Amino acid sequence: MAHMNEATSAPKNVVIGVSGGIAAYKACHLVRDFKEHGDNVRVIPTESALSFVGAATFEALSGNPVDTGVFKRVDEVQHVRLGQEADLIVVAPATADLMARVAAGRADDLLAATILVATCPVVLAPAMHTEMWHNLATQHNVEVLRSRGITVLEPAHGRLTGKDTGAGRLPDPEAIAQLARTVLATGPMKQTLAGTRVLISAGGTQENIDPVRFIGNRSSGKQGFALGDIAAQRGAQVTIVAGATAELSVPSGAEVVRVQSTREMKDAMDERAAGADIIVMAAAVADYRPESEATTKLKKGKSDDALSVVRLTENPDILKGLVEKRDAGETHATIVGFAAETDNELENGRAKLKRKGADLLMLNSVAGGNVFGQSTNRGWLLSASGEELEIEDGTKHEVAARIWNAIEKLRA
Repeated sequence: MAHMNEATSAPKNVVIGVSGGIAAYKACHLVRDFKEHGDNVRVIPTESALSFVGAATFEALSGNPVDTGVFKRVDEVQHVRLGQEADLIVVAPATADLMARVAAGRADDLLAATILVATCPVVLAPAMHTEMWHNLATQHNVEVLRSRGITVLEPAHGRLTGKDTGAGRLPDPEAIAQLARTVLATGPMKQTLAGTRVLISAGGTQENIDPVRFIGNRSSGKQGFALGDIAAQRGAQVTIVAGATAELSVPSGAEVVRVQSTREMKDAMDERAAGADIIVMAAAVADYRPESEATTKLKKGKSDDALSVVRLTENPDILKGLVEKRDAGETHATIVGFAAETDNELENGRAKLKRKGADLLMLNSVAGGNVFGQSTNRGWLLSASGEELEIEDGTKHEVAARIWNAIEKLRA
């Protein structure tokens, strides 16, 4: 695979803000993620954050001094300099209080002052109890911040402090880092998909030969989940029908439906197609399955053993079937397909788009071990109108953002 997009691969000056919530300990993992990426990291906690994680921990992890007030290192004018020199600011966790202060334009500590000075991308990762997140004051502040170009991530759903469960959990540090780098490469995440119902298939399907063997492929599901992640952060209601995938974080607020075989995936997609506004078939579907599945493990080395000859039958074409549903008026969705080719990519991709009848087709070259299981992607986005857009090399989240940009443009 080609080198990563320079926008995110070159070392950056990253400010990691930490406000006073129980999830402050997760900021340690975030600092390490950016440091291992080669970035220069400066941690700016609030005074409250230091009640959860000490300054010495952040200094050891970042290799830089830690201050909270504007009257520290006054000779360096750091309350101005840090914001001016930053390429990216990420605050995790961002409490309701921190977001209220930033929305009001306060500069009463080093973190708030740094954000006020900054002209670089700013990403806030909220973490708080569900009631605080849904409070009208917090939602108003979120709207204000987003209107100013600040990216406020959607919080994860899950276990909170104590026995509470719901929206307001801090996303995994790795997910925050991925999304922050995507903002750096592609711009702030706006709520451009708010109110939109998105249905995505992801991963590979597996067709059983016997209880221990199957026919499958190398798909990890990373691109499908990245598409779901970006859509959720843009405000969409996301459902992912997932076959075999790597161990991946569930996008904030998304529903994940687990399936194994192509026929199971078809049933799950067909069942939900009528309610979708956009359908993305990112899964690598097995084209064939064994004619019959053995109920016991087949033994090798026997002349009459069915394992030596596995007869296959064709699986249903899920993408084509969804297009037929749309043509029959059973769904009004915009439909996007994926194609993986090893040679004559554009020629084969154009033919597949015409054959399937989708609105858009993301074409990947998977020769030489590219794409499947990798953290990066590239390819071409082909439209039914004949337009062809080259998708430059980037992380799968960056590629997902560019695909969504094209889908939104098409729908507009």
